[in-house]
Amino acid sequence: MSLSIYFKKFFSNSQSSGVILIFCVLISLLIANSPAAEGFQQFLDKKVGTHLFHLNYPVSIWINDGLMAIFFLLVGLEIKRELVEGELSSFKNASLPIFAAIGGMLVPAVIYTVFNSGTEYANGWGIPMATDIAFSLAIISMLGSKIPGSVKIFLAALAIVDDLGAILVIAIFYTEQIHWTYLLLSLGVAALLFLLNLLKVTKLILYIIPGIFLWYFLHHSGIHATIAGVLLAFSIPTNASNVEISPLEKLEHTLHFPVSFLIMPIFALTNTNITFNSSMIEGLTSTLGLGIIGGLILGKLIGINLFSFLAIKLKISTLPQNSSWFQMFGVGLLAGIGFTMSIFIALLSFKGEIEIQDEAKFAILIASFLAAILGYVLLNISSRKNIEALD
Repeated sequence: MSLSIYFKKFFSNSQSSGVILIFCVLISLLIANSPAAEGFQQFLDKKVGTHLFHLNYPVSIWINDGLMAIFFLLVGLEIKRELVEGELSSFKNASLPIFAAIGGMLVPAVIYTVFNSGTEYANGWGIPMATDIAFSLAIISMLGSKIPGSVKIFLAALAIVDDLGAILVIAIFYTEQIHWTYLLLSLGVAALLFLLNLLKVTKLILYIIPGIFLWYFLHHSGIHATIAGVLLAFSIPTNASNVEISPLEKLEHTLHFPVSFLIMPIFALTNTNITFNSSMIEGLTSTLGLGIIGGLILGKLIGINLFSFLAIKLKISTLPQNSSWFQMFGVGLLAGIGFTMSIFIALLSFKGEIEIQDEAKFAILIASFLAAILGYVLLNISSRKNIEALD
């Protein structure tokens, strides 16, 4: 096999993006704990852009608020397509990720609060509520066809609802100031996008240009700008027909490669630069560490499955097609990969308290690592059980 064919097959494989992502995490951790750490951090803190229109930001902001908006755009497109013509096209299927996400936010916050109510760590209750959509999807993608597509879609939808919930929590409880003029302008642009959809406009450029303005206004409003990607995705037209390729499908196809093999690896490389110190290890047994680890692993597992069970028992929702409760437990664990969004909330919760921030970061890293391993193993076992049942 020639080298070019080998690489073509590698990059067309959905599992490859997960491998690259994990490799970037390891590289980032190595850099952060090497002599290159200071130089790397200086690079991330270096401001790039122009003061014109107030677009002069550190490299890290361009990555986390800019590039990740494109990632959210892609996932939003996939979710919308499934709502129109796929696994989420019925109310019973579409409602389950919403109930699961609500449980996956409430129960972890309660567990954290039980450990930390009345302590100096009390303000961090939002930390275990988050799911890192990029990493959770990367881990499940590594299982390939072993897991039904409906389960992957369920996790993606759950993670999006979860992240939108985390963004709302940040906006309401952790944002010091919302700039209402910019927020109203954002709503105006969003309304324009959905009007274009209503008028059956199909030229993608007529959505992309207002989408850029939507990102700009949301970013300046004080609300996390990645929500612009989701709003833009849901405004782009699609259809339930397989005869004609819709604008949504065209954009989705265009974005898959750069998001999987460029944006997500860059995101991992720049957001895992955690420098280890002894206080971090001690922090694992503090109420802060126990609240974060308990919230992300047990809280997510219990909350997602409890609320899913109730929704199904009340006949509001149904399990994803060809899935089992065993797989749902695996998804509940993968949702405990809080990682970058949890770290972001930790930084907002303990502003200026570097030692507490470091302890929280390490607890999040450990919890996310355990959630990833346990979730992967459980889902892998579930795939073997399915194969044995078929035999």
